[in-house]
Amino acid sequence: MKRTTILLPDDLARVVDDERRRRDVSTAELVRLALRSYLGLDADRPRRLPFAALGRSGHSDTSERVDELLERDWGRPADG
Repeated sequence: MKRTTILLPDDLARVVDDERRRRDVSTAELVRLALRSYLGLDADRPRRLPFAALGRSGHSDTSERVDELLERDWGRPADG
């Protein structure tokens, strides 16, 4: 394991301390759990792919209309 030091504002540090006491875990364990959740690394859930649907246009015929769309958006024929 790698040791990392973080600085927290007082209000956040109080919330972290309250939550670690409520869960009866160490601060380090609570932070590890929070980071795993935030980063989508929960063991019981599939990892979310942040790039999925990145290029979604809402059109189902984009591949058939590529020349038309490129000319419209770039102002010149796709082959030139």
